[in-house]
Amino acid sequence: MLLRTKLFGHTYEFADIKDLLAKANEEKSGDQQAGIAARSAAERVAARHVLAEVPLSALRENPVVPYDEDEVTRAIDDAVNERIYDEIKGWTVGDFREWLLSNKTTSADIRRISNALTGEMVAGVTKLMGNLDLVVAARKIRVVTHNANTMGLPGTLASRLQPNHPTDSVDGIRAAVYEGLSFGSGDSVIGINPSDDTVGSVSRLLEMTWDVIDKWEVPTQNCVLAHV
Repeated sequence: MLLRTKLFGHTYEFADIKDLLAKANEEKSGDQQAGIAARSAAERVAARHVLAEVPLSALRENPVVPYDEDEVTRAIDDAVNERIYDEIKGWTVGDFREWLLSNKTTSADIRRISNALTGEMVAGVTKLMGNLDLVVAARKIRVVTHNANTMGLPGTLASRLQPNHPTDSVDGIRAAVYEGLSFGSGDSVIGINPSDDTVGSVSRLLEMTWDVIDKWEVPTQNCVLAHV
């Protein structure tokens, strides 16, 4: 597939789908440090212009992590609803964006095709959307969850309380939890990014945050985002 366009008198060409997706991304320091970011705003615009013309089938056939090398890629691809995929595989990424933003597209429509999408398709279309586009598309989908509380209802906002500590001090994190709760934060989750991923440290933080939730009957849930 030829991934090339001419913009402002300069020709931009991208090595493959993976390179194209990276160059079309918003400017991020992590991408720059990894050496995969667009070298200029013009190259970023060019990448998005090319990406808009790429068919969804090409994104499925060229996953960022090859099918034969990654279990997650295989799990996602194997779960694709082939019948619905056949209906949309000819869409370009630009077509997909316009469909999502159309007033005629409903929540039921989006849910119906969701099982025919891969990560690359979803990532690709979001790179063509601004913040307001993302808000318009996302508000069409209602995902209501029930655990210690209910989230996802129209007209509601929930926040995460993130009481991190450089040494995972239980007392320090507990103090941050109380402070956050005093401001009404944490109704979606009390979620910690630990410095120490060991089982002992993660267990202590989970037990402490649950003790706070249980003692004060806080309608929320806890999470420690440790690497497995």
